[in-house]
Amino acid sequence: MARDTLTRDQIIKATVELLDSEGLEGLSMRVLGKRLDAAATAFYWHVGSKDNLLALAADAAWKEIALPDLSTVGWRTAAATMAAGLHSMLLRHPWLVQAFGSYMVYGPGKARHDDHSLAIYEKAGLAGAKADQAAASVFIFVLGNALCHAASASLARRLSQNSGNAQETMRAARAKAREIATGFPRLRARLETAAAGYAAAPDNSFEFGLKALLDGIEAQLEMPSMPSGVSEALVAE
Repeated sequence: MARDTLTRDQIIKATVELLDSEGLEGLSMRVLGKRLDAAATAFYWHVGSKDNLLALAADAAWKEIALPDLSTVGWRTAAATMAAGLHSMLLRHPWLVQAFGSYMVYGPGKARHDDHSLAIYEKAGLAGAKADQAAASVFIFVLGNALCHAASASLARRLSQNSGNAQETMRAARAKAREIATGFPRLRARLETAAAGYAAAPDNSFEFGLKALLDGIEAQLEMPSMPSGVSEALVAE
């Protein structure tokens, strides 16, 4: 495919698909070129650099999150909807979780998400740093949950590349983990549950944690405000 027949949107779409299947470590201009039947130089002409290409792919992923209409739903419903949308997006694109620690992937897509998230907590009655703290707390909670899925996907790929039989390697690793867990009474009691898997948690753990977090934010709204000197004294005690 010649340079002048490629479009930036085609390149970004193919990049997201490559990242979804091969992870962050599998992204290369050479592999992308094979997928699109184009020379690597064509990509540089359209997107500049590999880092910029990754930022564009990340931005496309962020734009997948639907923004609830704050004129028709309450703040808590909107917050839960946004958190669930973010969680689903990160499960579809686990490479984005990996990218946070190594690349600057901030663009209009994430800015759109962050701005709407702040609007939700402002609608709840929070302002300034309080709104920032609420939005950041929910974001970090969702990111932490998605990290488990990303870790499992990354481990499976690494074992597949480094071993002739990734499934057998995983079985051996799980057996070793179970052996270690038998030495701890609470872990031993849970060996036959969903929580025993690698980076696993019981069903509905995301929903449980999100509800607890939003309950806490809602409780903050119901607390009477105190002068800063009084609140600081209570913290010091």
